[in-house]
Amino acid sequence: MTLWEDLEYRGLIKDVSNPNIKELLNEGGLSFYIGADPTADSLHIGQLPTFLMVERLKRYGHKPYILVGGATGRVGDPRGTGEREKADINVIEANFVKIKKQIQKLFGDDVVIVNNYDWFKDINYIDFLRDVGKYINVNYMLNKDLVKRQLDIGISYAEFSYMLIQGYDFKKLNELYGVTLQFGGSDQWGNLTTGIELIRKLNNKEVYAFSMPLTVDASGMKLGKSYGNALWLDKEKTSSYELYQYILNFEDVMMEDYLKRFTFLSKEEIDLVIKEHFLKPELRIAQKRLAYEIISFLHGEDEYDKAKKISEALFNNDVKSLTDDDILVAFNGVSTYEVLKDMSLIDILVSNNIASSRREAREFLSGKAISLDGDIVCDESLTLGDKRKVHLLRKGKKKYFVLKLK
Repeated sequence: MTLWEDLEYRGLIKDVSNPNIKELLNEGGLSFYIGADPTADSLHIGQLPTFLMVERLKRYGHKPYILVGGATGRVGDPRGTGEREKADINVIEANFVKIKKQIQKLFGDDVVIVNNYDWFKDINYIDFLRDVGKYINVNYMLNKDLVKRQLDIGISYAEFSYMLIQGYDFKKLNELYGVTLQFGGSDQWGNLTTGIELIRKLNNKEVYAFSMPLTVDASGMKLGKSYGNALWLDKEKTSSYELYQYILNFEDVMMEDYLKRFTFLSKEEIDLVIKEHFLKPELRIAQKRLAYEIISFLHGEDEYDKAKKISEALFNNDVKSLTDDDILVAFNGVSTYEVLKDMSLIDILVSNNIASSRREAREFLSGKAISLDGDIVCDESLTLGDKRKVHLLRKGKKKYFVLKLK
């Protein structure tokens, strides 16, 4: 396949500013950019297909620039669902540093990372209105989808002006680095085309843009941090095990689409995975392959192996095969209590409010409702000992607690 054919097969092209983009992408040699605002200290799973486009184009000989918006992050772009919270400047600056490191880890040092605050910090407001705002019609801005949607609930002047700032970014990158192509999610199309308009009017040059369809779940909900259904690409914020479990729960109907968007597998490989998956869908073959591809790309194969091991051990109730760290990773966020090694089980239950009273604790134990490290326990005088520092206690079928020895 040519690059264009591959992108079309994967469903990664929605809008194009010029039909010549097809030929230009296939030829290679373009300088292109993508932007992300440091409103969080990590990229998230919903952004991954867009950032994988960086690698796809890079492999075909295009030169990548990634703009992390230290300036635009201070403003916030309209999202069609309400005004963003005003971001703390110190947080924005700290987030920039973390995201820059994350991008360099994923894509290597040949990706140039820029910060639009470098050119915005010294721009005079009046000069910006005269040199930029003068050339973009308000009706043009009002017709952009995100702006139209947010007008119904109210939009601040700051967020309304976001597309002028992003358009100016494209102009600066074109002047500084010869960047002639920008892409982003389809919800950014108005911002992408504003840059084309500015460069045409001010520099008399033709540049290009394309958009990608948004990555959504089976219900059509966007995978993004604003919607509360996405996970972080930083493994310190979202462990490989959590990511593995998240992917394992993707619905079958989305798997072919996700394998195309989230991986570099060929059409033949994807077809084979999907065929094998639907022969025995209960085995989650497609989800497991997707998890392998994503986690290995983000964190390495060792992290994938670790996530898979934890998942299989818990599925088989083989808690004893897990290390202390495995338990802490797998049950990050569940109630965790520090206990003494010679503390009786009934005291552990009562003192940590796992049971409301000694009577209730005895009922749990006699009813075989308590398990420790995978084994049902009934002895109220049982102590933990010191063979391991972390234990997993379960009450009923689904309520877990982590016990850490003091």
